[in-house]
Amino acid sequence: MEKSLRAARIATFGFFTLNGFVMGMWVVHIPTVEHRAGISHAVLGWLLLLLGGGAFAGMQLVGPLTDRLGARKVVPASAALCSAALILPGLATEAWTLALAMLVFGFGNGCLDVSMNTHAVQVERRYERPIMSAFHAFFSVGGVLAALVGARTLSWDWSAALTLTSISVFGLAVTVLFTPALLRPEPAHAPETTADEAGAGREPSPADRQPFPADRQPFPADQKPPRAKTPSRIWALAVLAFMLMLCEGVANDWSVLGLREVLDAPAATAALAYGAFSTAMTIGRLLTDRVAARFGPVAIVRYGTALGALGLTVVALSPWIPLALAGWTVFGIGLSGSVPQLFSAAGHADQGNAGANVSRVAGLGYLGMLAGPAIIGPMTHFIPLNLAFFLPVVFCVIAASAARILRTGPVAAAPAAEPAQAAAGGRPA
Repeated sequence: MEKSLRAARIATFGFFTLNGFVMGMWVVHIPTVEHRAGISHAVLGWLLLLLGGGAFAGMQLVGPLTDRLGARKVVPASAALCSAALILPGLATEAWTLALAMLVFGFGNGCLDVSMNTHAVQVERRYERPIMSAFHAFFSVGGVLAALVGARTLSWDWSAALTLTSISVFGLAVTVLFTPALLRPEPAHAPETTADEAGAGREPSPADRQPFPADRQPFPADQKPPRAKTPSRIWALAVLAFMLMLCEGVANDWSVLGLREVLDAPAATAALAYGAFSTAMTIGRLLTDRVAARFGPVAIVRYGTALGALGLTVVALSPWIPLALAGWTVFGIGLSGSVPQLFSAAGHADQGNAGANVSRVAGLGYLGMLAGPAIIGPMTHFIPLNLAFFLPVVFCVIAASAARILRTGPVAAAPAAEPAQAAAGGRPA
């Protein structure tokens, strides 16, 4: 069992890296694809919204599908779809063909995002310790690899069609390689109860520091848990994901421009802002799991987002370029572990509906990342860009204040009056 679990963890790393690599190769070739399709920047902006819309649709569809069929089946299908769809943007020669390509590619990316995160929750549950942040770190590693490979192929004057087709074939091969190691579905378990549900005002127990209690009351293998409507706690996690991924989107889209416009930094120096943020995010995610195992997910979100708010405040108020770069670094470290904890909490809240719950959190979070540019841009018509950064600062403060939503309490025991149901493995009342 230990060997197969280790193989499943490696396979999950592989799919996260593949997803980051495929998305990164698309990003590297955006200018080339735009030129081939003969469209303007404005049209490209609208088409990118189709990519986001396709991703959101894929997330909402594949979440319940993963619960029904199991991540072992859905992850490979999603990875194959995402990899194969990468060919389409490279072949597009007109706006409408690129629009269709964006929709299909976004749909495949959304399917892979939710299904691989659901499988990551399953692996984390078997390990019985936090490992989610490391998976997200390898998504970032895939993006770095894409930047290096893309730069090389562009220097060789490879066409976008040739490069993206080659990467698509590579993605399909990686999918075939890692699929056999994926875990088989587990019997479903009863959902978590929050600390507030278990008893308001009680002192945190050692279980509060665990992202998932081990003592679940399982359903029989041949019985599916009843499909309930999404709990309010999941929507609360989704709202936090929206705010924090909006903060991440602001860093992705506005960090370089902020140094250029506000501090008049040279182009090469301004590029270091995003580099500092993304590097800090990657390193932070590689280290977060050990911290979460010791102090719990609540501490990661509470103090991480507080640190992020401090870092972005430094960016907004800094009159010096080195101090602003330090602020972006602190912002990246602070945000690095928070979103993976939200995904993990959603997946562990109810094992039978893990995919659906992850799709809610991931979907709303993805909308937040898309909303960042749309919100900050119009704000700059009324206030300077650096002052607009205080909106994500406020979101970080709200997330720090609401971090206790990740705390879990003991699972309610089955009623004594229904021993037969408890012995049969039914859900406790």
